[in-house]
Amino acid sequence: MKNLIILLTLSCFTYMASAQCSRYYPLEKGTTFTYDNLNKKGKSDGITHYKVSDVSTAGGITTATMEVKLTDAKGKESFSSDYSFTCDGDVVRIDYQSLMNTKMLEQFKDMEMEITGTDVELPNNLNVGQDLADANVAVSINMSGMNMKMNVDTVNRKVEKKETITTSAGTFDCYVIYSEIKSKMMMTNQTFPSRLWLAEGVGLVKQETYNKNGKLMGSTVLTSLEM
Repeated sequence: MKNLIILLTLSCFTYMASAQCSRYYPLEKGTTFTYDNLNKKGKSDGITHYKVSDVSTAGGITTATMEVKLTDAKGKESFSSDYSFTCDGDVVRIDYQSLMNTKMLEQFKDMEMEITGTDVELPNNLNVGQDLADANVAVSINMSGMNMKMNVDTVNRKVEKKETITTSAGTFDCYVIYSEIKSKMMMTNQTFPSRLWLAEGVGLVKQETYNKNGKLMGSTVLTSLEM
């Protein structure tokens, strides 16, 4: 079940920065981000690569396309896709498809699939104690005539605190955002608390996912950023 949710590589690494539009989104074509995906023991399960492949502005709205490529622990590419995000005024909206686990989508790539949802929103001005809007994604998969449905809701989003953390990519002053990922599939319901460390002008620096008892299940850590 843990493979059903990407937890935000929430949707979230996408916190980058642009002087014209978003404080947390460098909306510059060619910008790349690399993240190490770690299991609960701190060992690498693979690498996720992101690249801003296209940026356009029309009517005061900036739209960017993000390419995603996942490689396993042996360096073999296991999945690739893309999604979009837009910047309008002081809010960035991230395509709800970014909430889905790339490994899960790979398993069903040859089946008929419909994905709907509500985009993730991030205001330019973050403050400790601030509540953020919920987001969700719903997936319907046709498996040989049987319809399987899955819902992933991101709720209880809140800016918890500010914290300085260090990774191999550097030292960053971050906002820490807490959220809960609620997944529903067939007769199974699960909740996974999560925390994101977001740095202005950089984006997602770190993300941790926990089980219902608060124990670490896995993490995502920024290892390189090129603009």
